[in-house]
Amino acid sequence: MVSELIAPFHDAVTNREANLNRLASEGNRLMGYFCTYTPIELLHASGFVPVRIMGEAPKVEKAYNLVPDFICPYLRKAVERGLEGAYKSLAGIVQGYTCDVTCGLVDIWKENMGGEVFHILPLPYLDQASSRSFLRSGITDLVEKLSEAGGAYSEQRLADSLDLYAGIRSRIASLYDLRSRRFLPITAREFLIVVNAFFVTPPERYLAMLEALGQALPEAPPLNGGIPVLVSGSLVEDPDMLGIIEESGGIVVSDDLCTGYRAFSPVDGHGNDPVERLIDRTMNRFPCPTRSSAEDRIPRLLSLMERSGARAVVFLVQKFCTPHLGDLPTVREALSRLDIPSILIEIEEAGTMGGQNLTRINSFFEML
Repeated sequence: MVSELIAPFHDAVTNREANLNRLASEGNRLMGYFCTYTPIELLHASGFVPVRIMGEAPKVEKAYNLVPDFICPYLRKAVERGLEGAYKSLAGIVQGYTCDVTCGLVDIWKENMGGEVFHILPLPYLDQASSRSFLRSGITDLVEKLSEAGGAYSEQRLADSLDLYAGIRSRIASLYDLRSRRFLPITAREFLIVVNAFFVTPPERYLAMLEALGQALPEAPPLNGGIPVLVSGSLVEDPDMLGIIEESGGIVVSDDLCTGYRAFSPVDGHGNDPVERLIDRTMNRFPCPTRSSAEDRIPRLLSLMERSGARAVVFLVQKFCTPHLGDLPTVREALSRLDIPSILIEIEEAGTMGGQNLTRINSFFEML
């Protein structure tokens, strides 16, 4: 059950395939992506509706013919959904270069699911003048490819798209602020539903949903009870995972997730023209492990904890997610030196926490 406050967001997520097919039938062109480092403003400015490919397949069967079983469950399930025809309305996939596996899947998708546009945008790691020039060149190449597929790009359209998405991120940032101060009157499970709706809803519609939510949120006193925690990790699609944390004695006051804070920070970029503004935001993204070292991420995690009052960290990481799992020993050691407890839960193909992990998470909060 979800509250009436988030009913439109719940509908957007649970009925996304029907909604996307309806959008396509109405003449909208949909462009898929896997990772939030994809410049969705550029897709929108070219006349496409950006759609993040989700991986909530109930069971993986067909995908094993195309991908090995040692890639993360999310991507295996995304391929499964693609083979089932769930994303037949997509015009193609545009992917910012982050995880090697997601980039490899672009070619698999092209060969097996079809489409018009398949493009991987190279992303520089260091923020230097030459790096920004390199990214601008890559953006020009992407615009040309989108235009060849019928896109209608202009710098004014990009400026409008940047304003639209900045408005969305600004409102999401306000919700994060309320949550960190325990003034957000919805659960972590419901908040993840609100966030997940962003990835599969046209931005104009999503902004209107956020504005309505902001007006409907009751003024609530700070929530009491529960151990305040930060949830860190890769991609979490199943809201019940956060529900289990709160039902076990925690309260999620902050997160460092691909499908969470990292997708919305920073709100906007700065520049003398729209492309420079897009580049600036890309180069200043709150980094994931594919884009930075563990040593660089640790101060950011600690800052999130300080601002939110989190006392512990729950790592929710997709099984076989090498970048996140590779960072963990360094990050957890740094937390341990500061007497900050943490626990790792790996997300399996089934999606939900099995009995062993339920016992571990319950014991973790009992210890706290």
